[in-house]
Amino acid sequence: MPIATLDQLSRPVRDLRLSVTDRCNFRCPYCMPRSKFGADHAFSPRAELLTYEELARLVGIFAGLGVTKVRLTGGEPLLRRDLETLIAMIAATPGIDDVALTTNGSLLADRAATLRAAGLRRITVSLDSVDPQMFAAMTDSPIALDTVLGGIAAAQAAGLTPVKVNAVVQRGVNEAGLLDLAEFARQQGLVLRFIEYMDVGTTNEWQSGAVVPAAEIIERIAAVHPLEPIAATIRGEVARRWRYTDGGGEIGVIASVTQPFCTDCTRARVTATGELFTCLFAARGRDLRGLLRAGASDAELVDLIVGVWHARTDRYSEQRSADHQSGRRAEMSYLGG
Repeated sequence: MPIATLDQLSRPVRDLRLSVTDRCNFRCPYCMPRSKFGADHAFSPRAELLTYEELARLVGIFAGLGVTKVRLTGGEPLLRRDLETLIAMIAATPGIDDVALTTNGSLLADRAATLRAAGLRRITVSLDSVDPQMFAAMTDSPIALDTVLGGIAAAQAAGLTPVKVNAVVQRGVNEAGLLDLAEFARQQGLVLRFIEYMDVGTTNEWQSGAVVPAAEIIERIAAVHPLEPIAATIRGEVARRWRYTDGGGEIGVIASVTQPFCTDCTRARVTATGELFTCLFAARGRDLRGLLRAGASDAELVDLIVGVWHARTDRYSEQRSADHQSGRRAEMSYLGG
């Protein structure tokens, strides 16, 4: 039986997000702006990254604490060689019943089938625009939109359905393309999630005026395709979901800024270099790699993780809304979102 692990707000740990690399082949301005992540940027050396054996060991420990879902992130996780090996190890872990991946889709077309065969069950592709020019501007990359669309099609063909698509919405940038994204998702049978532009890290120079509130997003879509709300099914579900009344699928909004959901957050995050974070907006984590490589027992690792989680009081988004918090925070590309 899993060890009962609750934080100071009685939130259990149920979801684990594992970053496998801090590298990415896109330079999206809201995540890895090229001005801060240029050619001379020092990414984590390979020796500092957790090995697949170390990552799988941590998954087993977290499963013993009640985690049932694991999502692999980055950077761009498909830049990590032989990721299918890690997926198979996680999928075989007792207690883990959901293995997912978030990717920019640029390397997905040739990998979707092998990822599915290894045990991947769900995939989310980041796609902020279906206009080629806007896509190029938002990714700051020579990789074409058609490459990502091909990856999405390959994921569907491999049985990773329904494929989810995440779109970060910024005022004055890609907000004019909201309906185009919705139409694309409806036509292709995708589950679309609009995400409010968040102040993760500090390099993106976030301003609240660039946020398009979730309520406005839903209002714009519903004006063309009427929507009705879908009730949440589990605690910790971050997206508020809506279905099209004509049966054309569903969309969701992740409204960390205007409608914080900290009270029900059940996510723990481990970076590619082995730091444990209990909040997406935290400034620092706790080192697990040092313990792993010093020969710590599973019991010692459990003690540390349980202690960190039990002391957890994080509710940054709620406090940000009330106090307009600022200060240095870990970057999205390091935390893995």
